[in-house]
Amino acid sequence: MKYLFSVLLIALSCFAVKAQPTIIAHRGSSFTAPENTVASAKLAWEQNADAVECDIYLSKDNRIMVMHDGTTKRTTGETYKFPETNSDVLRKLDAGSWKDQKYKGEKIPFLEEIIATAPKGKKIVIEIKCGPEVFPVLKEVVSKCKKKKQLIFIAFDWQNILIAKKMFPKNACYWLSSSAADVQAKLPEVAKNRLEGVNLNNKIIDEGTVKKAKDLGLEVLAWTVDDPQEAKRLVQLGVTAITTNRPDLIRESLQ
Repeated sequence: MKYLFSVLLIALSCFAVKAQPTIIAHRGSSFTAPENTVASAKLAWEQNADAVECDIYLSKDNRIMVMHDGTTKRTTGETYKFPETNSDVLRKLDAGSWKDQKYKGEKIPFLEEIIATAPKGKKIVIEIKCGPEVFPVLKEVVSKCKKKKQLIFIAFDWQNILIAKKMFPKNACYWLSSSAADVQAKLPEVAKNRLEGVNLNNKIIDEGTVKKAKDLGLEVLAWTVDDPQEAKRLVQLGVTAITTNRPDLIRESLQ
């Protein structure tokens, strides 16, 4: 019996070492495909990502659009600000050609379109880039969504992530930060407000930060990691999810 117990402990130990973190595709598989597009999301699923992260803004006519920047200049070549522009204008822009001509005609997606790509069992991580004005519309979009349980919310803005947690209490919510000092000061509040954890710039993640978070019952997620060796370091520290532009590479390197 003692021998069998020892064997079981060794087996469990091996399983723990081999446990895979959640792989989150940063703006989709954005190393290859144009970021924050349906094409990028679909490629991430083909590469076996566990989740796709996207960024949202609210257009002038109250449609939630998927884009990282506050203007459309970098990825479309034309400059429009979301709060000042209706969605029909934004949808005419080419958000794919800047990456590769084979993606010519990719539109700036509606949030609903990105959510619709998610296969069963996969997640959509929604980063709230704009202000609280988005929440009434976001609530409506989520209420009509058949994949509500597959949604996760993240935000740098502290009040935004608290609103998200209050509005969607059954969905995981994580506070984003790239400041080590802010994280150390804020971790108790993250736990007090029943957030699931923190989503941190990989450069500020160390053993002490992960331990403090775990002692408070919090997860630590990391962004944005395209280096396999860095991914392995983070996994060894106990990071539970890694956001990457290259989900295929990071997945393969951790197997």
